[in-house]
Order: sequence, then C-alpha cells, then structure tokens
Amino acid sequence: MERFTVEPLRTVDFMEHVRRRPARYFLVDQGSPELPTEVLRAVARDGLHRRDGRHGQISVEIGSDLSFTVESDQRPSADERERLLPGFFGSLLDMFDMQRRAPSAAAALSIRTVIEVWLDGHGYRQELLGMDPTGPGREFMAPKPFGTRTTFQLDPSFCGPGEAIAWALRPEELHGEACNEHPSPTTFPIHDLRLEAVDAAFAHT
Repeated sequence: MERFTVEPLRTVDFMEHVRRRPARYFLVDQGSPELPTEVLRAVARDGLHRRDGRHGQISVEIGSDLSFTVESDQRPSADERERLLPGFFGSLLDMFDMQRRAPSAAAALSIRTVIEVWLDGHGYRQELLGMDPTGPGREFMAPKPFGTRTTFQLDPSFCGPGEAIAWALRPEELHGEACNEHPSPTTFPIHDLRLEAVDAAFAHT
C-alpha cells in the first residue's frame, strides 16, 4: 500500500485553494486591482488582533508595488514555542494557526516570504519560496523581547500587470472601522518606501 505524508499534502492543498479562491481569504478575486491592497489589509488586521481579543501593536512598511512587511507584537503560544528551535525544518508559518491564517494565505500568493520570530531574547529567521522553506529557521539576535516580522513579495504573474498596493494608505484603511473593539487603534506607522523614492527623485531634479 502506497504511503503519503500529511504535511506536504496539507501545504499543497492549502496553497492551491488560496490561488483558486483568493476571495475566500482576501475579499477579492484574481484580476482585481484591489488584490495587493487586500492582502496587505488582511495581514495587518491579523497582526493587530491578539488571541485574547485585545489589540496589539504593529507597523507596516511598503517596499514596492507588490511587497510589504508587517511587524507585530504577537506572542507565540506555549505549544508554538516548542517549534521555534534551531534545526527546525518545517515552516515558521506553522506558528500561525487557523485563527491567524492571513500570513499563510499571503505566502501562498507570494514568490518569496521572509519570517522573523523573536521570543525571550531568541530570534529565528526563515525564507520561503512560495510556501516551501529554503532551509531551517536560523537563529539571530532578537531586537525585542517577543514579536514577529514578516515580509511578502507577491507573485507578479498572479497579481497581473498594473496591480499595486494603494498609495497614501492610512491606518484606518488597513484596520477598518468595523472592528468590534473601541476605540480602534489607528495610529500605527505606515512607511511607504515608494513615496521616499519619489521625494528623493524630485529633490535631485
């Protein structure tokens, strides 16, 4: 009888499902010019909402039309801490459970994802191509007591030509006014490196 392993099948099935039905995860389908922005919005909301229902702290950096980074103070659970070990050959995305599926879904639409997790003075970094790790999580000096920092480079062949993360985004546009917790935290920083590049170009003209 032929044997199959569960984890690779689960990963492939999830990635295919996201790519076939992105609107299930990001509200809009492939071909929508809003898709890159909706992916960013989903990951930002995920970072803001802790398991206990309270709001966390995040920052957003937009590196290009199809790349962004979200840093949050999400803290891994006790079970997830066991996986944050040097030599771990799975994906650090596994720390995001089904209640936090936005980062995994975003990785499914990306050609490259870099995940950094820090806890109790230890940091772990891993790079993915698609959803496949290029190697185990590597330890580095943690910049903070705990948190996560994830960078996504969306697949240009999936997003399509001309699609881009919206310019001049405001925090309330990423978090949304429909949040059940009040007051809504709308003061987290958004750094758009594209704007800095434009300003630098004008400064030299």
